[in-house]
Amino acid sequence: MQNQRDEAADDSPADLPCLEKLDSPTGSPPTASLSSLMELENCVSNLSLAHEIVVNRDFCFKPQSPPTDSLEGRVTDIVHRAFWDCLQEELSSSPPNYDHAVVLLQEVKTMLQSLLLPAHVRLRSQMDEVLDMELIQQEVNHGALDLHRLAGYVINTMASLCAPVRDPEVRALRELKDPVELLRGIFRVLGLMKTDMVNFTIQSLRPHLLQQAVQYERAKFQQILDKQPASLDNTAAWLQAAASEEASAVRARSDSSGPDSPVHLSATAVLNRAYMCLLHWDPRDQKYPETALMDRARLDALGQQLQMLILEASVLLLTNAQCGGAVFSLRGFVGKLRQSVAALLEGSHTREADLKGALLGLGETVLQQVTDALSGQGGGAEALPRESLDLLKGQISELWKHNNPVRTLIGERVQVFLQAMLQGGPGKRSPEPPAPLRLVSAELAELGTAFGRIVHFNRTVFGPFYAPILRKLLFPPGDAETAEDSR
Repeated sequence: MQNQRDEAADDSPADLPCLEKLDSPTGSPPTASLSSLMELENCVSNLSLAHEIVVNRDFCFKPQSPPTDSLEGRVTDIVHRAFWDCLQEELSSSPPNYDHAVVLLQEVKTMLQSLLLPAHVRLRSQMDEVLDMELIQQEVNHGALDLHRLAGYVINTMASLCAPVRDPEVRALRELKDPVELLRGIFRVLGLMKTDMVNFTIQSLRPHLLQQAVQYERAKFQQILDKQPASLDNTAAWLQAAASEEASAVRARSDSSGPDSPVHLSATAVLNRAYMCLLHWDPRDQKYPETALMDRARLDALGQQLQMLILEASVLLLTNAQCGGAVFSLRGFVGKLRQSVAALLEGSHTREADLKGALLGLGETVLQQVTDALSGQGGGAEALPRESLDLLKGQISELWKHNNPVRTLIGERVQVFLQAMLQGGPGKRSPEPPAPLRLVSAELAELGTAFGRIVHFNRTVFGPFYAPILRKLLFPPGDAETAEDSR
């Protein structure tokens, strides 16, 4: 961040005010730069929201409240209780003080009006007539205000506007007699109804956003890039690292190529390798590519699922190798074994020590299940030698190492499978998984499909921003003209 500030200071854009001007208080923030930051923040927020609506089919807003045992929750509870206790005292006094109640009724009217659609012309007119704030104030002045009558109208209106899922909560409001509890309940249910209306609007807008999503996100990101030119630095570094890895992989496949010999790389292969790197991203690395930030949570979750699938396939492969097909062919054995593997490895990917402990326990469980399966076959099945069981347990416990041969083999097979899915595109049939992955093929195909959807959309939106970076990486200045001529 400090480097960015220094660069901004050196550039001295014309729209930034000079801090040495005498007509500005000492230490005042540069208002123009603050407004630019606010515009940038709004642009990023709109881009993130639109992207989430388009990509996440289950996206919806939910009422947020702080945990009751947190400081924020306790402070919120104290403030709310004080407010409603104060209102209770005002309404219980003689004569009643309706000042705050009138303010609350105005807020209720505003919230109800926000729920009305343009077609609700008659209902809007009726609301203005019944909840006429000038008339209500006159009733207060003459001591003739009937809160229960107004609350009854509000509840009836809420019943006509609310979603069916809110019907029980609206009916419960009719049972409340205390005016304070009634107003409190009305505000709570109105808040839920506003959230329902927002989610309904999102569902209505989603088809239209899907049609315009690519152009909208591309235009928004261009606005961000115009305001913050360094917004592609991490993306360029990410693609450069992928190009280096791809070049090394091409040289390794070609025996005739030396370590410094030039190689011809495909832009698609580099980009696919770059996307694959996102599934194995080191959480300590803060230089995440800007163009994939909005999908980072989804990609991290897919990466964790992928690691669990690799470990699960490794355990199944080792068990099959040591026990043979006789055990694996037993009815229900593989399903039960997979359930145990998934349950014991769940949540163990975050720390190496947790994974070590989980694999030790898993080794014991696998041995027990193998022994039980063989003993359940009666005299027809021979028990495995103790040496084989101990070897299997040791092999499973060693899977925590990233350079473990079995884990490495499975990881390479998975990477080849996912890259084949990316090359095939979203509409193509999934390739057949190699033999070691067939027991987890359904889960792997589902993960690959989800990953492919994210990659396809990202490539479609940000392809024009990737193109000049890849062109610079793959066609150095000396080769650029030659590459252009060859096209």
